[in-house]
Amino acid sequence: MSPSFSTHDVQATIDQLWVYPVKSCAGVAVPDAELTPTGLAYDRTWMVVDSAGEFVSQRELPRMALIQPTFKMGQLVLRAPGMLALHLALDAAESPLSVRVWDDAVAAYDMGDVAAQWFSDFLGPDAPTGLKRLRLARFDPAVRRLCSPKWTGGREATTQFADGFGLLVASTASLAELNERLVVAGHAPVDMRRFRPNIVLAGLEAHDEDRLGPLHITTADGEAVIETVKPCARCPIPNIDPVTATSSPAVGDTLQGYRQDARLNGAVTFGMNAIVLQGDGRVLRVGQMVQADWVFA
Repeated sequence: MSPSFSTHDVQATIDQLWVYPVKSCAGVAVPDAELTPTGLAYDRTWMVVDSAGEFVSQRELPRMALIQPTFKMGQLVLRAPGMLALHLALDAAESPLSVRVWDDAVAAYDMGDVAAQWFSDFLGPDAPTGLKRLRLARFDPAVRRLCSPKWTGGREATTQFADGFGLLVASTASLAELNERLVVAGHAPVDMRRFRPNIVLAGLEAHDEDRLGPLHITTADGEAVIETVKPCARCPIPNIDPVTATSSPAVGDTLQGYRQDARLNGAVTFGMNAIVLQGDGRVLRVGQMVQADWVFA
């Protein structure tokens, strides 16, 4: 449908697509990505865990931000400063491993001793006691990890190792507003990597993503539909510089001044968690049209 004849309130475009293969490591900006019931293909498919199978993140290990994944010829390739590249076949899995992500115990696969040593060597020297020895887990595709029905309206939605929902939607305008406030306060602007979204929309006003109903995305082979269901409460990770892995409070402190969200009892939010309603197997691409209607609580 041409935007001039749209029956929807809002028209936007996909400005950026991001996939985060290993939970809490750097993301990969991609021109296109396959949509699956759990979000974008290969998003949070792998996760670093401690010796007890508990997930670890930049909250405990900021240097995870320096681990850069890429996809190459059927492999996930991981690079980090001072390390030889780690190559993992996309479909590789070794022994079963029980892991925990937040309150969910999840059946997964261990990625083997070479991957475990690689992560331990890079992250272990600066890690707290108890996080010196790490392993890499892969999500078991036979597992169905459910999103919170409180926020999905009772509809069944699934995710892999993401915190709670399959997708995170943000907008270029929301980041621009934050950067204006940072600069006025004497801080350097930041880029979207701080917020780890999957879909970044252009053509909206700041934080319009908070007030949109289902997002209808025009793809080459039909329409995909995703729905924003929960504001994304922000932990200290946006304070971590993705280039240096050092933390400073400027981002969080600035957001605290204008982004306290009554829907989450005053928690600071940026972006919206979303679930997939329609479009399994369809390919999202940068530049595609997104249409939606306003929803006001």
